[in-house]
Amino acid sequence: MQRALVWFRRDLRVRDNPALAAAAAAAGQVLPVYILDEATGAAGRWWLHHSLRALRESLARRGLPLTLRRGRPAEILRELAAEHRIEATFWNRVREPAWARADAAAERALADRCDVHSFPDDTLTDPAAIATGQGAPYRVFTAYWRRCRELLETSPPEVGGLPRRAAPVPGAASERLDDWRLLPRAPDWAARFGEHGTPGEDAARARWAAFIRGGAAGYADGRDVFAAGAGSGLSAPLHFGELSPRAVWRDALRARDAGAGDARDLGRFLDQLGWREFCRYLLHHFPATASAPFRERFAAFPWRRDDAAFARWRLGRTGYPLVDAGMRELRATGFMHNRARMVCASFLSKHLLLHWRLGADWFMDVLVDADLANNTAGWQWAAGCGADAAPYFRIFSPAAQAAKFDPRGAYIRRWVPELAALPDRCLAAPGAAPAAVLEAAGVVLGKTYPPPMVEHAAARQRALAAYRSLAPGAGGRAAHSL
Repeated sequence: MQRALVWFRRDLRVRDNPALAAAAAAAGQVLPVYILDEATGAAGRWWLHHSLRALRESLARRGLPLTLRRGRPAEILRELAAEHRIEATFWNRVREPAWARADAAAERALADRCDVHSFPDDTLTDPAAIATGQGAPYRVFTAYWRRCRELLETSPPEVGGLPRRAAPVPGAASERLDDWRLLPRAPDWAARFGEHGTPGEDAARARWAAFIRGGAAGYADGRDVFAAGAGSGLSAPLHFGELSPRAVWRDALRARDAGAGDARDLGRFLDQLGWREFCRYLLHHFPATASAPFRERFAAFPWRRDDAAFARWRLGRTGYPLVDAGMRELRATGFMHNRARMVCASFLSKHLLLHWRLGADWFMDVLVDADLANNTAGWQWAAGCGADAAPYFRIFSPAAQAAKFDPRGAYIRRWVPELAALPDRCLAAPGAAPAAVLEAAGVVLGKTYPPPMVEHAAARQRALAAYRSLAPGAGGRAAHSL
């Protein structure tokens, strides 16, 4: 084969890239192409810009220019195949409904032009190959992950290296990355986005190496502590494909087997990688859940409509310091601590009874690591309408979560500085603080900081009543599966 095209999507790396490796092995000349994913949210575009720039540099070091195009993928691929006499096109599949449709359209467009080869890449296992004893998809994480672990232990995924060197396809015209205007101009609301990581394959590999070299020290307990900084920092690199889940799995197992870290820390990390797998598994088998509840009776849930309340939640002005800290961290950095995401999602859907889709769509736009599978599963879990979801009666108390996971108030004080002078005991719920304490700290409720939008106990009772209204007996034993 003389010429091959590689269509990059969520695999913005050179190492362990099945499509790139196969194309380089099969053809003398390779044309790398990226077609802009228009569905990427505003914050994600910041990461995408820098990741594409890093990919372009990595490919250039191997003598391959990256061709950038914007438009309908099927049409662009067909045009490039015809113009450059492409004999085969290669890409790595993305397990999302829109990408599956794009794959099918591209295959139809290229059917009479060239061969098409696609590869699994963004999961450790094939979702279609994992089923219960009755042949149905798993709906509970524990049973699903147990089965996955069995498969992964007996047949671990292969991890590739650098692709064979190939010559470029000459004469391919590329659009300019800067012309896509993926970065904000004025004001530059992404100025602090680099606080949680640097985009690009090399940066992702370095961060991962440092994390695993330390044996994921303190991860099991520290990942839930807001100010601990114990996370791996891999959510965006995995979403954009700067690292493959196969390499992460292999390295973590090697560290565990070599005794490089605490087995509990590494085990907890692997379980979190398992949750990522489960989210993709659910979206593969139940694609309608990208916009509809997994539990169908939730289609009748009595969601409220309150634009003002939704705006206060987005701005971090709810009067609940932990919720506000999470939402302000998100606006400032494009990132939010994982437990804060759970608390903020629970607050919107259960305290305010606003539709989970409102929050999910907002997160998809303002998170740099916004990922459809993870985001959908997480929001439906918080709202109680997803697979393996939190029970309807589990309604997070933001104050209790702050007391447990931010006991010294470091996270709240960083992101809600107007409360910084409050003593630790009053920081999680300033609305309940004595007037003298508020005065000494310079806090004036309703002026320097808002009072709580809703009272926790009353909001909890309202949510319980709404959940029980879904079906007869919803408050009984059977309802615990919500």
